[in-house]
Amino acid sequence: MDDSANTSKVNTMDSPLPPAEAAAARVPLQRLKDSICRTIRGKDEVVERVLICLLAGGHVLLEDAPGVGKTTLAYALARAVDCSFSRIQFTSDLLPSDVTGVSIYDERDRQFQFKPGPVFANIVLADEINRATPKTQSALLEVMDRARVTLDGQTHVVGSPFLVFATQNPVDYEGTFPLPESQLDRFLMRLHMGYPSADFELEILRSSRTGYDSIAIEPVVHGREIVALQAAAHRIFLEESVAEYILRLVDATRREPAFRTGVSVRGGIALRQAAQARALLAGRSYVLPEDVAELAPAVFVHRISPRRGSQDLRDERNAVEERIRQIIAEITPPQ
Repeated sequence: MDDSANTSKVNTMDSPLPPAEAAAARVPLQRLKDSICRTIRGKDEVVERVLICLLAGGHVLLEDAPGVGKTTLAYALARAVDCSFSRIQFTSDLLPSDVTGVSIYDERDRQFQFKPGPVFANIVLADEINRATPKTQSALLEVMDRARVTLDGQTHVVGSPFLVFATQNPVDYEGTFPLPESQLDRFLMRLHMGYPSADFELEILRSSRTGYDSIAIEPVVHGREIVALQAAAHRIFLEESVAEYILRLVDATRREPAFRTGVSVRGGIALRQAAQARALLAGRSYVLPEDVAELAPAVFVHRISPRRGSQDLRDERNAVEERIRQIIAEITPPQ
């Protein structure tokens, strides 16, 4: 079988994106990134990865201590993109119907009418998602996977683009519930915000802004443009050897003795989509092995279950991420 036949196995859905279109796509994406970075100071890498999730059509889980700017980042993204936005504050008494919506009987029409919940928006901020019970968390499973909600036998499709931006406090904080593995697997990336540098924190202290809702950001990209850019990202060329490189990384996590479970099939697909989105963000029409290696830790870390030890959960996660980086270093990328 010739090389073109092998390549077609990777790019079967759409024709590859022409280089000129990839270069043109970088202009609105850079405008969007610059707009957000003017508000979220000193966190360019985190902003870039959130945009990669948006381009790839995936969802992002941002975990960190309270008060480091997680909600502000989500709000800045929503303001910079001209599309609908909703915020759901997850608490222990939140019900699944408070998220997805509810059917209410209309006595005049003598039939049930569906009242959409806050999940019916283009960008949904699931704030402190792990403060809700597992039952309420599971209300997001279908909509994150299929962009739809099924209630009383009726299917309701959410808008496009659709991004769940979930924030959570570290799981060993009081009043939190760990997200189940099936929920974690639906997030494209798990990111950490971290504290700003001293210089940028001094800028924050000097500013008069008191909360995220006082952010003054004008929309720089329309939702329709995001949908078109997502379609372009799916057309980024993935050479056969790079696809095999992704598979080798995924397989290595499954054979790693320190891990109870490795990366799922969905995880491998997620890494491919993230690498394609990173290439488009850089204005390239093809994926490089560096795209894969750079994003693999953030795509893999929440999909791996370690063999339980005596260390606390945060040390355990750090150990998993460190081992993922070692695996990446041990596997030779394609030339």
